[in-house]
Amino acid sequence: MVFPQFRARRIRGNETFRRMVRETTLSANDLVYPMFSAFGSGIHKEVSSMPGIYQQSIEYIVAEAREVRDLGIPAVLLFGIPESKDAVGSDAYSDTGIIQETIRAIKKEVPGLAVITDVCLCEYTDHGHCGIIKDGDVDNDSTLELLAREALSHVQAGADMVAPSDMMDGRVGAIRSMLDKHGYERIPLMSYAVKYASGYYGPFREAAESTPQFGDRRSYQMDPANRREALREAASDVDEGADIIMVKPGLPYLDILRDLRNEFDLPLAVYNVSGEYSMVKGAAERGWIDEERVVLETMTAFKRAGADIIITYHAKDVARWLAR
Repeated sequence: MVFPQFRARRIRGNETFRRMVRETTLSANDLVYPMFSAFGSGIHKEVSSMPGIYQQSIEYIVAEAREVRDLGIPAVLLFGIPESKDAVGSDAYSDTGIIQETIRAIKKEVPGLAVITDVCLCEYTDHGHCGIIKDGDVDNDSTLELLAREALSHVQAGADMVAPSDMMDGRVGAIRSMLDKHGYERIPLMSYAVKYASGYYGPFREAAESTPQFGDRRSYQMDPANRREALREAASDVDEGADIIMVKPGLPYLDILRDLRNEFDLPLAVYNVSGEYSMVKGAAERGWIDEERVVLETMTAFKRAGADIIITYHAKDVARWLAR
């Protein structure tokens, strides 16, 4: 049909009709809120590059987790800041590690909130890389055992889902095997299947205190120039037992998100990362953009591109805006 027989504005001109034909919907149920749990007590330190986001000791984490649940957000994603770090990230798989203790506290005090844990070593190693260092680089295969032990320790502490973010080859299979071997075959695994070596992670590294002490992570995270490789990475994780696959970062990789949606039937997550969050907050604070409008448009873009789950630091605000 062509004008004047077809007039798209006939529908657009009526708010009720716009709602009726809306192709993409967004709700609080789509959201996961990331949190940074720090060893100690009385800690409630705002991340300078991420307004509104805090490093928090467990008592504050529990209070905010309760707020998250009451807003209708179904899950949190936990990152840990340990008391001390070493070359092999021992706190990551310690029974009394910061994440393990945080899981127990949330599960006890905030029933009904799902706890997802990031599985990686970068927050716990003194060198800031995601595994064991050999000959100046992360050794893939010797790191797998530690990642599997970390995931198991999280589940034994009460985690509802584990999410490996390290980008080691074979880590999904190693974790799945470890969990199944210990009777946790019902625990789902959300893989950071397609994680790019991105400049958008800068604020996160402040929040998680995980900046590499030498080099960078390009030997294990993906090249931003590669598209077809994303399908291979995702297929590998699916074959190894991933229940949910993720794309990270979000906005610069909407094409990748759509590629995965077209290729796979599994639930698909996207991580709206720290740099994306900080740019919006910075521009909003200067009055350059309408924060609510831009954030909701961004969330809708993720859903439109194919995401079922959105991990975002905006989650609490989004839930409040949608509830109005």
